[in-house]
Amino acid sequence: MVRATARWLGSSVVLLFLVSVLTFVLSALAPGDAAKAMLSGQTTSYTDEQYQALRHELGIDEPLPVQYWNWLNRLLHGSLGTDLFSGQPITQALGERLGASLSVIIGTVIVSAVVGISFGVYSAVRGGLAGRLVDGLSLLGLAAPNFWLSLVLVELFAVQLTIFPATGYVPFGEDPLEWLRGLVLPVLALSAGGSAFIARQTRDAMADVLSRDFVVALRAHGLPLRSVVGKHALRNAAIPVVTLLGLMFVSLLGGTVLIEGVFAIPGLGQQAVTASGTHNLPMIEGVAFTFTVIVVVVNLLVDLSYRWLNPTVRAS
Repeated sequence: MVRATARWLGSSVVLLFLVSVLTFVLSALAPGDAAKAMLSGQTTSYTDEQYQALRHELGIDEPLPVQYWNWLNRLLHGSLGTDLFSGQPITQALGERLGASLSVIIGTVIVSAVVGISFGVYSAVRGGLAGRLVDGLSLLGLAAPNFWLSLVLVELFAVQLTIFPATGYVPFGEDPLEWLRGLVLPVLALSAGGSAFIARQTRDAMADVLSRDFVVALRAHGLPLRSVVGKHALRNAAIPVVTLLGLMFVSLLGGTVLIEGVFAIPGLGQQAVTASGTHNLPMIEGVAFTFTVIVVVVNLLVDLSYRWLNPTVRAS
């Protein structure tokens, strides 16, 4: 257990370092810089002296290794730097948007897990028509694009029925009810495909476990089906489902960009798009670093789930 934790910590540090280096290099290769974006937004024409002076003021005229070392040094002192445009600390700017993104992502994963596992278990236990129904719903969920489904949900539930707001995000601390109402449509739009994936994976895993000898023996000893499924089969079938949930969480970090745009949610995805368009390197690096930390934490939670579900993994 100690060795596994040490390996996880070591690989996490390496991952964070590599992502930060690649972010700096790829951002530097993109044409333009923050000084040009800033001057273009202020005036239609500017001199080369003004441009060079602003580059020096922003600190982006230094060689890229020097810029990276300055950023890394600030990180080691607990700071992600300052937004080149607003002057706001990166940690504060990202903290204001992190809650919105995590609310959508966590809500999507929870809804996908509950709906997908429920349909998958029911399909595996009942079989027949239920299995074909899950296949049909899975194809429908995977075929419907998220942005199209978002527009349909907005038209139906926000414009026609006016049950939920079409756009915007209210923090939980300001109004929990409005926070929940604002998340319903984006979460439904994102969880349609996720529920389909989870349902099929759960159905296949459960069908495999239910055909094993120990399940047949438990049923032969008179244990009710509900007890066999709930206490034995579902736990053994959960590992691939947990893996898929972890992958879904990670994929949603980038997948919410379009949904945040459709529903005007001020999340990290929109922040990353804006920062990329203005070549705001400290903000781009801050978003990438935050995403990587979230990925590391999710992988840790998935690994801990493995150890809880499977004692043989726990002992290694």
